[in-house]
Amino acid sequence: MRTVRSSRKKLAIRSLWFTELCVLMLSVMVAARLRFHADPAGLEHFIEGIAPRALLVALCITGAMLAFGLYQAYVRHNRIDLLLRIVLSFALGGVTLLVIYYALPATYIGRGVLAISLGVGAGAVLGVRYVVSKLSAAQSLKQRVLVYGAGNNANLINTRLRRKSDRQSFNILGFVPAGQQPIVVEDSQLIRTDETLCAVADRLDVDEIVIAPDERRGGMPMEQMLNCVQQGVLVTDLSTFFEREAGMVQLNIVDPSWLVFSGGFDYSTPRRLTKRFFDLLAAGVLLAMAWPAMLLVALAVKLESKGPAIYRQVRVGEHGRHFEMIKFRSMRVDAESDGVARWATKDDDRSTRVGKFIRKTRLDELPQLFLVLTGEMSFVGPRPERPQFVEMLNSEIRYYDVRHSVKPGLTGWAQLRYPYGASVRDANEKLKFDLFYVKNHGMIFDLMIMLQTVEVVLFGRGAR
Repeated sequence: MRTVRSSRKKLAIRSLWFTELCVLMLSVMVAARLRFHADPAGLEHFIEGIAPRALLVALCITGAMLAFGLYQAYVRHNRIDLLLRIVLSFALGGVTLLVIYYALPATYIGRGVLAISLGVGAGAVLGVRYVVSKLSAAQSLKQRVLVYGAGNNANLINTRLRRKSDRQSFNILGFVPAGQQPIVVEDSQLIRTDETLCAVADRLDVDEIVIAPDERRGGMPMEQMLNCVQQGVLVTDLSTFFEREAGMVQLNIVDPSWLVFSGGFDYSTPRRLTKRFFDLLAAGVLLAMAWPAMLLVALAVKLESKGPAIYRQVRVGEHGRHFEMIKFRSMRVDAESDGVARWATKDDDRSTRVGKFIRKTRLDELPQLFLVLTGEMSFVGPRPERPQFVEMLNSEIRYYDVRHSVKPGLTGWAQLRYPYGASVRDANEKLKFDLFYVKNHGMIFDLMIMLQTVEVVLFGRGAR
């Protein structure tokens, strides 16, 4: 019986993190030997209790790498972008370590050892990433996938997961037409045969079969699928495949039964308590750090234009309840003098000079930390929309109201994965990521999103 190679995306990311954690700890050891190469006695004294301090260095650096999206399974990096992120990660990690050393002198490893550690560690991480990129390109290590179906649904794999970076964990062997259903996939990718699915899977050494017919009624070879499962082949629904490989819920192929039976949607008491604790801790810490900047922003808004520094607007929250969201005013006071709700647009002429800056840097959102403390919002969740837009989007986009099953957030998965939305089409695309978050939210996922928001702020992605 064939050994099934299940999804390795999360496991690969965790393995990469653990490998780089060990490499960075080793870099501290190497740095110590280089620093004290002429002083054996000093080296012997230094390495006593070095393991916890090396672990601290490694955790700070990998934490910064997480903040810059280097452990995100669904983000594509070119070489220059990867190098820039690694450099910025080590810079942020180094600054974080200096702050910790100032607060906890006992953890200090010395300027020389720290500088050498960062240099050696950066080189080592680049080496690890190079090896991983070569291994991920090896076809023999990828999941061998056969697709049952060759119509519009199956072709979504070609249109939405077409890049090499999208297919780092799997290799599409071909598409088997589903009965007499229309064929959209190119002929070169088709596998036309009279064999059963199991026979094709055995001949091609398939690890996984993705079921993707356009019409399920009468087009599902259940007996053959059951035989494949018994032979050790993983059989996966197309919606589950997209959720796993792309970090989204593909709306045009999802039906209510999949949402009901596919798992997730954890609203248990322990999860609610841990999320509330996370919200209070994160909002409290950020407020303690950001209050001077908030005072400066409020002053700048007041000095540039007449009107209040704080802007209030009704938004839709958890379970459709309305609440008053607050933010620093970034537009003229007469931005909607006619009473018609409008999305912000690129280079919106209603924005003030200060407003453009604070929207770009997300400083305008800081007052919402108070709403996180009061429980109206969460730190991580779908961004809240205005009632006028929600009413329109509910009528035009299927499952849009599902995003309101959790509290709206200061930041969210859709904000990391998609730029600012200013149309029904944008809202539809962002909903794919919002639903993924609603189904899969958890404390680790929240922490990852919060850290990666640092990258969004620093690079100014998605703001208008």
